[in-house]
Amino acid sequence: MVHSVMRGVCPGVEIVDLGHEVPPHDVRGGAAMLERAVPYITGGVVLAVVDPGVGGSRRPVAVAAGPLLLVGPDNGLLPSAADALGGIEKAVEASDPSWWLPERAGTFDARDVFGPVAAHLAAGVPLERIGPAIDPSGLVRLPPPVCETGPGGVTCEVVWVDRFGNAALSAGAAEVDRLGPRLTIQAADGRQGPGRPAGARRAATFSDLAPGELGVIIDSSGQAAVVLDRASAAAALGLAPGDRLLIGPA
Repeated sequence: MVHSVMRGVCPGVEIVDLGHEVPPHDVRGGAAMLERAVPYITGGVVLAVVDPGVGGSRRPVAVAAGPLLLVGPDNGLLPSAADALGGIEKAVEASDPSWWLPERAGTFDARDVFGPVAAHLAAGVPLERIGPAIDPSGLVRLPPPVCETGPGGVTCEVVWVDRFGNAALSAGAAEVDRLGPRLTIQAADGRQGPGRPAGARRAATFSDLAPGELGVIIDSSGQAAVVLDRASAAAALGLAPGDRLLIGPA
C-alpha cells in the first residue's frame, strides 16, 4: 500500500526496500539498521518508519543530511543515520497536511503521512515547503548504547540482532581485541544472556569457527558481533536488543 501511494504521488519513482526485519516497536534496532545502511546510499529520499507512537504527540519530520533526505517519526530513529552522513543540515516538521493523503487514519502514518511526504520530496518538492523549519538539536535522540571497559573486560550492549541471529554489539575492535583470542561472554545486568560465562573465540570470519563454536567477529559495519557459523547466536544465548553483556578474557 505504501509503495502504491508513493507511486501515485510520484509516478515512475524507483523504490528500493532496505529491509523489513526490524522487530515491532524496536526503534533502537531500526536506528542501528538505518545508520549502517545510509553510507552506501548515493542519493535520494529515505523513508524510515518504526513508529510505536503512531497517532500520538511525536512529530513527523524530514531532514537533509549529506546526499539524502530522511523522512520519519521524531522518536530517535533518524539522528544517528544523519550523523553517519556528516550531520543534519536542515530539518522541518512535516506537519502540513496538504502533503499527506486527504484522509489520515491515525494508525498508519507510513501510508498516510510519511510515504506521501517522501514521494513529494522525490518528485522535487523543496524540503522547506514540507513544513516549518525546526532546530536539529531539538530532535529526539536515543541514549547512546553502553560500552564501558574495565578490569574484567568490556561491558557492552546488544544493539541489533539480524535475521541470521548475529548479535551486533556497541563495542568495536579496539575494545575486544585487547582481550585476547579466547573470550568469555556472560550477562552483565542479570536480565538475559548466558548466566554462566560462555566460551568464545575472536574470529575474523564465520568460516573460521567450528560447528557450534561461539565467536566474536568485527562485522561489515566495524562493530563487534557475537556469532555462530550458520546458526543463531542470539537464540543459543537468549540475546535480544538492549541486553548488556560482559565480554572478558578467558
